[in-house]
Amino acid sequence: MPQMTTVRDATISLLRELGMTTVFGNPGSTELPMFRDFPDDFRYVLGLQESIVMGMADGFAQATRSAALVNLHSAAGVGHSLGNLFTAYKNQTPLVVTAGQQARSILPFEPFLFAERPTEFPQPYVKWAAEPARAEDVPAAIARAWYVAMQPPCGPTFVSIPVDDWDRECEPLAARKVSARNPGDPALLDEAAAMLSSARSPLIVVGAGVARDDAWDAVIALAEKHDAPVMVAPMSARCSFPEDHPLFAGFLTAGREPIVADLAGHDLVLVLGGPMSLYHVEAFGPHVPEGTRLVQIADNPAHVAWNPAGIGIVADTRLAIGTLLRADAPQRAAPAPLTRPGPLDGSVLSDAYLLQQIARLRPEGAILVEEAPSSRGVLHDRLPIVMRDGFYTTASGGLGHGLPAAVGVALGRPGERVIALLGDGSAMYAIQGLHAAAQWKLPVTFVIVNNGRYEALHSFGRVFGMQQLVGTALPHLDFVALAQGQGVPATRVEKSADLDAALSKNFASHGPSLVEVIVDG
Repeated sequence: MPQMTTVRDATISLLRELGMTTVFGNPGSTELPMFRDFPDDFRYVLGLQESIVMGMADGFAQATRSAALVNLHSAAGVGHSLGNLFTAYKNQTPLVVTAGQQARSILPFEPFLFAERPTEFPQPYVKWAAEPARAEDVPAAIARAWYVAMQPPCGPTFVSIPVDDWDRECEPLAARKVSARNPGDPALLDEAAAMLSSARSPLIVVGAGVARDDAWDAVIALAEKHDAPVMVAPMSARCSFPEDHPLFAGFLTAGREPIVADLAGHDLVLVLGGPMSLYHVEAFGPHVPEGTRLVQIADNPAHVAWNPAGIGIVADTRLAIGTLLRADAPQRAAPAPLTRPGPLDGSVLSDAYLLQQIARLRPEGAILVEEAPSSRGVLHDRLPIVMRDGFYTTASGGLGHGLPAAVGVALGRPGERVIALLGDGSAMYAIQGLHAAAQWKLPVTFVIVNNGRYEALHSFGRVFGMQQLVGTALPHLDFVALAQGQGVPATRVEKSADLDAALSKNFASHGPSLVEVIVDG
């Protein structure tokens, strides 16, 4: 007979083997037995609201490239987390989300604080969901959730666990080694390599999958071998190519017509690590210029499936580029370098000037986590990302991810400086995340771009011919007081002359700090 243990002890042992010793949570009554005799080599990171919990776990999992463990409370707690669960799904972030359920013996009586149809609630934004039929199946369910979460395309999984399961007996469960990296279809990759070798003027478009697959060096080598300019796919949530490289050619806009305009003159477009046909506004006409061939390589079959033209290859980007690098490259003229705007003198404290100064003063190796949608364009112009794994943002467009994600990135990359660039509206979705940064004394500088409104909506409203918008003003917010109330030192900057000193001081701080910058317009 195998030696028996409790579900809790078997689960803790399994989590330890899988490397999930950091738990992100906001516990309720049905989760408490999980944490009886909580082991010393585990840590519990408390979020003051479940969306904060999910955002921190997302940042941590991306920073460590391994699934993070999230612990929530039945239906209400899971419900609070769903906005950032959606973002984690779009980010392709591996998460194992557990939620407490009421005791099995009282489930037939619709008890207080239970989850009805718990596995359906988080769908479709989890890859797999289960409430085990037996208590002794809980460790196996968590193991499967980890394997599925880590299988490309990575993403969240969900396990609902009745409160009385933790003290039941079960057999121990050892972790297994499971790999799902896909090198790609050899014949199609050979065809793509031949197309690249024969192309007159190839263009490479990189998406977030390049960063997820750690293909930074491989893309640089491929671009340099073919003297191919490199553009960034629309709304890419990661930096996949150094933006100070001579072959860097800018960013594609999330619209059909501007994409076609940017692709003009290229007879081959090679899309690596994500969708290029990601549109934000309605448009018509072709998806690529006439005569342009398209090859897309991505780890997400859904991205390949919706690609409207050309060849699609499901593969790990780094492995696939290895095949492409073996093909010959003809001599081509190097493309003209990207033209960047000239420096600003600070006569106006604009978001563009703020980003220019962050670029000048940021410590070497600092990581940028961004959620300032109305400043994304000037970020591209003024704050180039030049470092592998140096940039994180939301792939979903939902707000409330950036602030807690910055906390999670700092936990996942200890000792490294993190700069969280946040719009005032975005920051208010997740302001409670400052508390966790203070409790863990993390080296995160939160920079709030305060323009007093949801500026992104004003810009987008003009697409619909709207000059006035309701519900977009954000008067009377005091981010200094909000930060100090949670234990984070804070400074307000209202004049350009004070900006450099404030940024330098806060970038050098050993713990968290916040700089609120009142920008013009």
